[in-house]
Formats: sequence, C-alpha cells, structure tokens
Amino acid sequence: MLRQFHSLPGLIAALLVMLLAISGAILSVEPALEHLQSTPTSTGQLNVGQLAGRIASHFPGVEQIQRTASGTVLVYYNQNGQAGAQTVNPLTGQGLAPYEPSPFSRWVKELHRSLFLGTPGHGVSGAGALFMLMLSVSGALLLARRLGGWRNLLRPLRGTFSQHWHAEVGRLALLGLLLSALSGLYMSATGFGFIADGSQPEPAFPAHVSTGPALPVGKQQALQATDLNDLRELVFPSPGNPRDVFSLRTAQGEGYVDQTSGALLSYQAYDPMHNLYELIFRLHTGEGLWWLGLLLGLCALCVPLMSVTGILLWWRRRKAGPTIRHNTPAHCADSVILVGSENNSTWGFANTLHDALRRSGHQVHSAPMNEWTGDYPTAQRVLILTATHGDGNAPASASQFLARLAKTGLKPGLPFAVLGLGDRQFTQFCQYAHQVQEAMSQAGGSPLLGLETVNRQSSQEFARWGHALGEALGQELLLVHTPQPPRTHQLQLTERVVYGEQVNAPTHILRFKARGKLPGFLAGDLVGIVPPGSPIPRFYSLASGSQDGVLEICVRKHSGGLCSEFLHGLGIGAHIEAFIQPNPQFRPASGAHPVILIGAGTGIGPLAGFIRNNKARHPMHLYWGGRNPASDFLYEPQLNQYLSDQRLTALRAAFSQSQDHSYVQDRLIGDAPALRRLIEKGAQVLVCGSREMAKGVMQALDEVLAPLNLNVLTLKAQGRYREDVY
Repeated sequence: MLRQFHSLPGLIAALLVMLLAISGAILSVEPALEHLQSTPTSTGQLNVGQLAGRIASHFPGVEQIQRTASGTVLVYYNQNGQAGAQTVNPLTGQGLAPYEPSPFSRWVKELHRSLFLGTPGHGVSGAGALFMLMLSVSGALLLARRLGGWRNLLRPLRGTFSQHWHAEVGRLALLGLLLSALSGLYMSATGFGFIADGSQPEPAFPAHVSTGPALPVGKQQALQATDLNDLRELVFPSPGNPRDVFSLRTAQGEGYVDQTSGALLSYQAYDPMHNLYELIFRLHTGEGLWWLGLLLGLCALCVPLMSVTGILLWWRRRKAGPTIRHNTPAHCADSVILVGSENNSTWGFANTLHDALRRSGHQVHSAPMNEWTGDYPTAQRVLILTATHGDGNAPASASQFLARLAKTGLKPGLPFAVLGLGDRQFTQFCQYAHQVQEAMSQAGGSPLLGLETVNRQSSQEFARWGHALGEALGQELLLVHTPQPPRTHQLQLTERVVYGEQVNAPTHILRFKARGKLPGFLAGDLVGIVPPGSPIPRFYSLASGSQDGVLEICVRKHSGGLCSEFLHGLGIGAHIEAFIQPNPQFRPASGAHPVILIGAGTGIGPLAGFIRNNKARHPMHLYWGGRNPASDFLYEPQLNQYLSDQRLTALRAAFSQSQDHSYVQDRLIGDAPALRRLIEKGAQVLVCGSREMAKGVMQALDEVLAPLNLNVLTLKAQGRYREDVY
C-alpha cells in the first residue's frame, strides 16, 4: 500500500513535478548572483537618513529607494522627464549600473508560479507542491522500512543502479524537498485565501502634517533612527507638495514621516502572520538566504533523476510481475503456493516450484498471499514463499495475509511449509516468515517441514529446500532456479597459494586478472562463478579490491563440490567466467573506531582484504580459527607483515588440531575484558565463515558482553555487528 501511495502520485505528476523543480532550481541561483553582484560594504553603522541624503545628492529627481532582501540598494528617479532605475553604492550614494529585471527571470517565475495559466495555474502549481510533499514523505517511509527503521537511515544502500541512485539521491535531497514542498504549499494556500498571509491595510494617512519648509532628507529624525538593514522601501513626497509625506516600510512595519518635522506618523507594526509569511517566502525563494537558495536548488535538480529512475523502477517491477503459466483454479488445486514479495523477485522462485510440482503430476494454484481466502476444498498442502520487508514487516503482496488468515481460519491438519527469503545482514532476517510459520501452526496447520530460509536469493539453499520438500512428499523434487544472469567477465588465473594438504582440507588462495576492465569492487564484495555443467552460480567473498589489481578468493575444496573442485583443478593461465555482486553491508564502517574481525577457515579472505586496505592504521583486531598452524595458517606471511606495519593491531589465532585444541570462540572468551573495552570505544564486529561458526561466535560474544548489559542483537540493531556467513 505504501509503495502504491508513493508510485501513483509520482507517475501522475512526474512531468509537473519535474517542471516545477527545474524552474525552481533556475530561480534559486538568482539570490546568489545578486549577492555576488552587491557592493561588499558594511552597513551596520549606516541609517536610512544618511543613505537617502547621499542618494538625493546624486539623484535630484529621486522618487523611491528600495533595499532587496539580499542587500542591494535600488533607486528609482525621474530626470528631465525620463524615468530611470539604478543600483546604488550605499556608502556613497552613487549609481553603479542601470537596473532592469531580466525578462528571462520574469518568464521562469511566471512558469514556476502559474505555468502561464493565471489563477488556475497557481492551483496547478500548488497541486505540484502537494504531490512533492506526498512523494517526499512516502519515500522517506519506504526508505526507513527498507533499511530496517529510522535509526538505520544512514546505512549504505544496495540494489540495482536505478534502485541505488533513486534511494541515495532521495535521501540526500529529502530535507530540501520537504522544505520546498511545505513552503510552496503554504504560499499556494495563502494565495487562494485558505490561510491568512498577514496582509493588512496601509496605515491611515495622517490627518495632520506640519507646515513650513521641508527638512533635508538626511536630517529627518525618523529616517536617522531607522537602521539601513531594516529598510525595505522609502517613497519620497511629491515635489512641490508641502502636504505630502515620506512613506517608509521596514522589516518591522510601515508608516509615514513628516517632511517638515521629521517625525514618524501613523506607524503600524506587522502582525505575527505577516512575519510568518515573510519568513516562509524567504525559505522558499532563498531571498536574503542565498546559501539556502543554492542548497534548495541542488535538491530540486535531484527531482528529474529521481523521476526517471522511479519510472524505470515502476516499469521493471511491472515487467517482472508474476506470469504463472498453467495456473490451476483455486477450487480444484491439490497444491496451493502463496507468495509474499516486495519487488517480485520471490515470484521467480515460486514459478520454479510451480513448474516442478506440475511436472510431477500435481494440480497447482499460485497466488499472492493477500489473495488467501481459506476456501481450497481439494488442497492437500499449502506452500508459502515469503520475503521480509524492512524491519520485520510483511512485503507488499502479503500485507493482508495474517488478518485474512485470522478471519477465515485453516482446514484443521492441512499440511504446510514456509520458506523465508531475505538477507542476513538485516537484523530482522526473515522475521515475517517466522510470523507466518507461527500463525499457520496456531490456525491448526500441520508443518510438512520446519521453517527454512534462503539468504540473498541463494539458488543452492533453494535447491536444498526443494530436496527436503520432495522427501516429505515422497517424490524427487528438483528445484533449479537461476535469477536473471548478470553479464560476466572473463578472468585468468595468475597465481595460486596452496594450504591444508596435510590435514585433508586443501585450501587455495586464487588470484585472477581480467582480460578487459572489471567493474569496481571492494574486499567483502562477492564474486559469482558459474562452474561448467551448472546453471547455478557459486558466490565467494572477495579478499581484494579492484585497486589491488587482482581479484582474490580463498577456496576450500569440498568433496563433490562442483565449483570448488573446478577451481582447484584450474591451471595457471586458465580462464573462468565471473561477475561481481556488491555487498556494501559487509565492510568496515568509515571512521577511527576499532574493528574486531572474526572468522574461521576461508572466512579469513575478506578479513585479510580489510586489513590490507587499512592504510590509515585504524585499530583492527583479528580472531581466526584454523586446523593446524603448520599446514593451514592462511595468509600467515601477510598477517605478520600487517602486524609489523601496524595495519593489524592484534592477531589471536586458534587451531583445533594443535596441542591446545582451541577454537575461535575460546579466544573470544579468553579476551573478554579487552573485547569489552573495545566495544565500549564503539568497536564494530565483522564475522565471516560458516553458519555454525557464526552461531558459536554469537553465543561467545553474548557471554562476553553480558557485564555491559549488551548482546549481539543490540549491536546488530546499532549497525555494529555484521556477518557474511554460508
């Protein structure tokens, strides 16, 4: 619902919002240009009387003096029957240059304010401001939900080019767009009388004025008492009319000045509503706040980019929408597949499952979770594939499922299985799938399988779940799902370092170079490698960044492991096809806070890459576990070098097949006081290795952190605990 609330106004008003944004960005430059062109003089000790006297000496026919919000002083005069206007140096009263408003500026202002449509156009512009407000608020809510809450709003973003830049630019421009939209909406509302703008009638013309010769303008007491910084406008009396007066308008109010006595007459201060309108006008236009105007202009220039990327995202979501072939009607299906998806990626897995079941002779009905009715008379099982959105929330196509399930109930004993899809970097990994599992059980369903999860759309984990599901159904179920393959690059193996042969755990450090140019990558990103004879890529954490000139991975050979055996069998000079998958959630945060690196086995790869690139020598502490120090102490020479040049602060290694038979968890518990001190200093924890190792590390750190009233979940919520586990 929230995504629709964001997308619909964007699609309807994209052109209008872009037009208002571009014209607003052009206008935002004016205050800065005026500021640059104004005379750089201090007016703190100058009053209006002095200014008016100096101008009158140079312009005998002066009729009016204005001071703009940016501080430029203008004089309007009549000389020999010819009207003129000039900018003026306030210190001397001399003219600087003829003043004539730019026709282009007037044209852009008319376009921005009314689209050349007069009063109806003002209404359209106001609607554009309302659309911008709706888009800004809904976009901020979507971003917070995507990142797992407001506290994570500054976390790194991931996704496709359009997804990344749509969200990144929106995040940078959010405050400026909110200010522009709110102020524009306010001004539109005052223009139509929905809100009072504080306008008030001019003060009554004084009933009595002094008679006698007029004082020189520089001697007028009321003008001498008015600071130049407060001046907005001074209108001179008509020449030869002793009954006329000066009209004075300042930042605080307006009134009249007796030209004979110099006294202020009929003064009327502005009310708070007028002052509020003036403030909001300045915030919207940047007049008098040239730096703010430029910032708002930069934010406005982000709108066309967000509009284009937003439309591309909408179009891709629409194209990627579910297209289920051979979808059996719900009332005669024996297998019901329900899908909870935010951006349609889960539907790809559902399609694979749908086709596999249909080939096995089942009548299959697939539908969004929101279409649950409970009325499936022939259903023998319900299979639910659901993602989790943001901070444990339901994805778009499942937002109504739990309420519908509670209302309709479930056929008692109906077998079901739930598969959660998500990203372990988020603290609420597959949380919604857990909620669905519990709700189905409480409704009376009978679990076919325990809840299983798929991390980062892993084809391997999905295939394993399919195998388990097939066993539960008493038949073979082969689920081969390959997301849309990215463009691969050809890599050539240039170097190999061999470890672990003596302990029957052969592990190779492999370094590749590209024949062409690889996209940029950092240590901790992933490389996807498609082994021969398999459509499913395998992912390995990178131990290098593109600035190192090589692509480096650490691979242990697994018996029957298609990709690991392929990589171990490569000869120097052999080629592979691979692609990069960014992993911005797993890397050290910027700043000087300590970093605690924890890994085991090949999990040391990205950790070694982080240390290698610690050129600033920030504190880094490595805890790593292997088998035997004599045979598989991975990266030992490099780690010793990093210790000597202080890129690595401390190394605590543990070996399960050495004399003390220790594991990395033992090192953590043994160093508990030191670890607590690091955590108190704001340390970040990065863990890489097997899932079982990661569970043991979490338990050990919970024990270490208990005296601080902290635990790993708290660190995850703070963005200080990140994992790359497999």
